[in-house]
Amino acid sequence: MSVLQALLGVMVRAGASDIHLRVGSAPAARVNGEIVRFGEDRLAPEHVEAFAREMMSRPGQWDDFRMRRDADFAYGVAGLARFRVNAYYQRGSIGLIMRVIEEKPIPSFAELGLPVATFEALAAHERGLILVTGPTGSGKTTTLASLIDHINATQAVNIVTLEDPIEILHRDKKAMVSQRELGTDTLTFASGLRAAMRQDPDVILIGEMRDKETVEAALSAAQTGHLVFSTLHTLDAIRTVNRIIDFFAPHERDQIRLGLAESLVGVVSQRLLPRLGGGRVLGMEILLGTPLVRDCLKDPDRTDDIKQALLEGGLHGMHTFDQHLARLVQEGLLSEADALQAATSPHEVRISLMRQKFA
Repeated sequence: MSVLQALLGVMVRAGASDIHLRVGSAPAARVNGEIVRFGEDRLAPEHVEAFAREMMSRPGQWDDFRMRRDADFAYGVAGLARFRVNAYYQRGSIGLIMRVIEEKPIPSFAELGLPVATFEALAAHERGLILVTGPTGSGKTTTLASLIDHINATQAVNIVTLEDPIEILHRDKKAMVSQRELGTDTLTFASGLRAAMRQDPDVILIGEMRDKETVEAALSAAQTGHLVFSTLHTLDAIRTVNRIIDFFAPHERDQIRLGLAESLVGVVSQRLLPRLGGGRVLGMEILLGTPLVRDCLKDPDRTDDIKQALLEGGLHGMHTFDQHLARLVQEGLLSEADALQAATSPHEVRISLMRQKFA
């Protein structure tokens, strides 16, 4: 076992979610949302360079990193975990950030704290666009993996994923799964998606919608009979809609609104919050493509009405982030102080908590 693998083993067993290896600092990791240092010895340039070289095993990968000055790739230690690695230069030396993906069964909807009936209904759609959004480190990859795993276990379909990098491995169950990695198997999400359309897919996962070309291709796939999953780094449903539309020039936006209204199945916006008693709990907002929501998407003057649809959409399985925060407080999973700090509108959380007390 190498020094790197031994160090990673200590951190993973301590519950690390993200590992930081940087010249001039002791090895550190995020545990339960907080940065924890492992020892006091600071890493020297030759240490971090050796770690990076050990992980970059693909031919030409090290030279490409030296030229581009940053790189994203996957690395695995058998029996321990897989890691999503970002290597970069800062102040002339190498830094490594590693997201931990433990080698264990993909969690179910219930194990993640997701509403089972709502997510089973999302996964049962034959066509359309489903987006999982949130900031970095909010569990988007795990939620998508759970959705794909549910489809894999229950439907005889062909699933194609485009990821940067591949984090969670899916093996064929009832479905067939092909996983393609940017840089190794395809050059961009857009080019990989164009190729995927010739691979007889039923379900397509796009790791992230980063540009106009990818958004256009995803909407086209969703409108032509495919179920498409993807992510955006947005905090809630309305910001997600606005972000998609903002990819396009003003004269293109009416057409994109129409395409989004026709294809949107749902938006799940999520964040990880400090759980009472330790650990973290998932807070989320769920928007579904109901007839009212579709009408709001078509009309630029009605985008803000989506918020009202969310507030009143409980019967459909919809709710705002603030409504869910209040529910987590009521269930004893989240403190009221943490709920108010995380809230989009603390006033709305207080109102929801008062309603629950007198219901």
